[in-house]
Amino acid sequence: MAQQTPGSVRLLPEDEARGLGGPQHNFDFLAPGASGDNYQTAGFFGQKLRPYLTGNTAALAHLNEYRRQKTFFLIDRLVAVGSFSLYGEQILGNGDRQYFNSTQQIAVGVFVTSLLATVFINRNTNSHLQRAVKSYNNDVVHGGIWQRLQPAAMGFAAAPTGQPLLSLRWALR
Repeated sequence: MAQQTPGSVRLLPEDEARGLGGPQHNFDFLAPGASGDNYQTAGFFGQKLRPYLTGNTAALAHLNEYRRQKTFFLIDRLVAVGSFSLYGEQILGNGDRQYFNSTQQIAVGVFVTSLLATVFINRNTNSHLQRAVKSYNNDVVHGGIWQRLQPAAMGFAAAPTGQPLLSLRWALR
């Protein structure tokens, strides 16, 4: 594992190693400045990680993609459970047992489609959160130099000739 800077976010090693289509449980992370085994959960949608990523638009965009994928995952689960329940309800719905009427055929089709959709939804879900953390950490590592070069103040001024001038001021740190 690469050496981490003190201001970086670190994922639990098992979570960092999750591949495509890996388990869909919450990620654990070590907040910037924290050390040891003080890992905390990122939450189902990554909401507990969000405050640490503020200010980094790329990291937040990846975290939003993670939240979108997790929302799709929940919707997919609801569709699967609903279609399976509908099938089961139709077995004894008319008094005698029926196992493959037209409503049940549709319910089975929706259930199978939902199972297939799960494969595609789960394929890249984990990578979105991993990309968010990586983007944030890259910004922390590389952002320090650029932050020192940024001007402390910016403004416009008028030259004696009447032409506008851009005014920049740097502060020594």
